[in-house]
This record gives sequence, structure tokens and C-alpha cells, in this order.
Amino acid sequence: MTTKVGTIRVALAGAGAFGIKHLDACRLIDGVEVVSLISRDLEKTKEVATKYGIGHVGIDLADALALKEVDAVILCTPTQMHAEQAIACMKAGKHVQVEIPLADTLAGAEAVAALQQRTGLVAMCGHTRRFNPSHQYVHNEITAGRFNIQQMDVQTYFFRRSNMNALGQARSWTDHLLWHHAAHTVDLFAYQTGGEIVQANALQGPIHPVLGIAMDMSIQLKSSTGAICTLSLSFNNDGPLGTFFRYIGDTATYLARYDDLFTAKDEKIDVSRVAVSMNGIELQDREFFAAIRAGREPNSSVTKVLPCYRVLHKLEQQLAAAG
Repeated sequence: MTTKVGTIRVALAGAGAFGIKHLDACRLIDGVEVVSLISRDLEKTKEVATKYGIGHVGIDLADALALKEVDAVILCTPTQMHAEQAIACMKAGKHVQVEIPLADTLAGAEAVAALQQRTGLVAMCGHTRRFNPSHQYVHNEITAGRFNIQQMDVQTYFFRRSNMNALGQARSWTDHLLWHHAAHTVDLFAYQTGGEIVQANALQGPIHPVLGIAMDMSIQLKSSTGAICTLSLSFNNDGPLGTFFRYIGDTATYLARYDDLFTAKDEKIDVSRVAVSMNGIELQDREFFAAIRAGREPNSSVTKVLPCYRVLHKLEQQLAAAG
């Protein structure tokens, strides 16, 4: 890879809830310009493009990939499109950041990682928990040798009995507890422990008659370090919503709630100086563009997160076998 100088010109695909978060983040990063916006609803896309001063709009990713000035692409499209679109971006010579999950199959994730190795382009997945200041704080304590995880207890709870996005708008696709929401914690557990996940078990509740997915799930993980993780997920939970983490270690217990971090006595820890921003999406995007400029592998590169998708694949096979 070569070092990138000057303005990095970006195409963003998917003008939904997370696409907007990335557009807001890019505005805060020097030397970055979003020049193309792609989404399925042309009129809505034009409205968003006007608000953010984006000159090119379209409904087909290929239109953006054809633009010579585009250096990099951020994909905030439906999960089922991620692997195919990431591959298309790299084949067009563009660096790519894919919102989590990298793919909805192990084969898809491996295909993306293999092409990245052949091209040398920056290919990164939006595993935001690696970047949230609350989790960075814990990671720094681990790196400094002051804290070691014995157990993580994680609850990922939403109320989504229909296809709605984070803004309460109708979705054109079905979200997934295993391949999307569990991916955050499976990757974070391995990242924070510094080990390999050597055991993984899953149970799921009834399949929704319309959505065709399990609305409740329980996952157990064990790291090669000996640490364990218990993850509970639900689309049936009517509040409070979000993901809540309890880090139980040898010297302390930490509670992470979104970007806030607390001690076991519920005392708030100041994490405002951990990074240049409190916004995990902005920090994630900063890492993507910094990696492009430096010609280096980013944190949460497709290679680094690939083990997570191998675990998800094993869990999916286990659930299928259980019926």
C-alpha cells in the first residue's frame, strides 16, 4: 500500500440511520470529503445529499465506483449485501469500510479477507466497540497490566418486532441477532482478552412467524486465556434498550453503558480524554482514513475480525443442528 496525501474522497452507500452517523462523523475529520451518496430511494438520497453538500447521487453502487475521484467507500447497506459490495469496491481499486457485520456467512467474510490480501487495499469492518472510549479505557487498563478479564456479562436488548431501524423507520431487510448483534460482543471479547475463543455455545428462542428469525438468544464463550462470557440478546425486550457490559476482572469490575463507564459502585469514570472524540463512529472513521494515509492495517481490519465470523458460523451450525 502507498501513503495517501491530500483529500480523501469518499462514496457512502446507504443513507439510513447509520449512513447519517457516518456523514456526521466525516464532517468532523480534516482532509475527508464525501463526494458521492448512494441509496435505494433516489428522492430521499437527494435530500440527504443536499443537506450534506454531496454532489453525486445514485441508486447503484456501480455508479459511485465508476468515479475516478473516489478513493474510498463506506458501506452502510443491508447486511446481506456487505460481502458482495465490499468485493466490488476492492475490485474497483477502492479502500472500503463495511458496517458491521462483514458478511452474513463465513464464506462471504473469507472471500472479502482473501481479496484484501491480494489487493493490499485497506478493508475494515465497523466493529465499533473496539473504538468506543468506554471499551478503550478497559483495553488500556488490560494493556498496562492493571486489569485482566475473568468474565464478561453482556446484554443486547432491543424492541424490534417489525423491520425498523435505529430511527424508527421501516427497513427493507431483516436484522439478525447472531450475525449482527452477537458479532459486536464475540469480537470484543476476543479483542479484550487477547485470546482465541476456544468454546462457544448457543441457544435460541422461538422463530418469529413473520420475520423468520429467532427473537431471543443466549450465547456462552470461553477464551484461551480462561475468561468466560455470557451474552443475552433479544428483539422482544421492551426497555431499557441497548447493550450493557459488565467486565469482571482480577482487580476491578467495570460497567459499560454505551459511551459511559462506571465502577462496581456505580461511580462514573471520566473517559473524555481516552480519545479525540466520545463518538465511536467518528473514531472508527478516523482509524479508517488514518490507515489509508499511512498505508497500514487498521484496527478492526477484515483480517483481524475474521475469527469472529468463524465463531458465528460454528454457532449457526450448532443452532441448526439443534432444530
